[in-house]
Amino acid sequence: MTDEPRPDADAAQALKAAHDDRREPHAVAINERLNWLRAGVLGANDGIVSTAAVVVGVAAATTSVPAILTAGAAAMIGGAISMALGEYVSVSSSKDTTQALIAKERWELANDPDGEFEELVRLYEAKGLSRATAERVTTELHEHDALAAHLETELHIAEDDIASPWRAAWASAVAFTLGAILPMLAILLPPAGWRIPVTFAAVLVALAITGAVAARIGGASAPRAVVRVIVGGALALGVTFAIGRLLGVSGIV
Repeated sequence: MTDEPRPDADAAQALKAAHDDRREPHAVAINERLNWLRAGVLGANDGIVSTAAVVVGVAAATTSVPAILTAGAAAMIGGAISMALGEYVSVSSSKDTTQALIAKERWELANDPDGEFEELVRLYEAKGLSRATAERVTTELHEHDALAAHLETELHIAEDDIASPWRAAWASAVAFTLGAILPMLAILLPPAGWRIPVTFAAVLVALAITGAVAARIGGASAPRAVVRVIVGGALALGVTFAIGRLLGVSGIV
């Protein structure tokens, strides 16, 4: 007669294995790359819309290439710097908060290990495990990496999740700049009479592509995302075009 594994033992091993798998290096790397890719797509989308809105508005008011070029370059450079600064501040704040939480959890483990052990046991009990299974899981995880176990279960973070503010800032600036290049070329290369129609078409096609890519990365509905970004982009271009045309017709510019 063979001994069958106890359900509690199976549950403990399964939960520990799931915990360890989520911290596998390849999984962390894949998640990090997806996050950077998503941020890059969104940054490029911002560069496309904001720069296109500026150059379309100026082109609606004047056919002067120097004026359009100056306005577009200012929008591209200013937008890239603004995006980089915003991303740097945001990621820095998140990094400081995460590091403070990690330091607090490390201090608690060093100064109150029994209390932290009991806290983790109760969290696993709340997930549906029996007391015996929860204690076994907590014991094995404490032996393996107590800090990682508490960070993930209590706070849903990991030491590997801390991003670099400088890297985020540069990535955001580059993505915005690459996105801004498209409307700049679309408004400057065609003849004067075709500038605005070509820019509208190029921008809406680009937005459809970025919307579909962002939806695919995030696992959302591509058609809905595409419609959303196209409508938003068309609205932005339409408003700035109307304002530029009004200013041009009124003789203000």
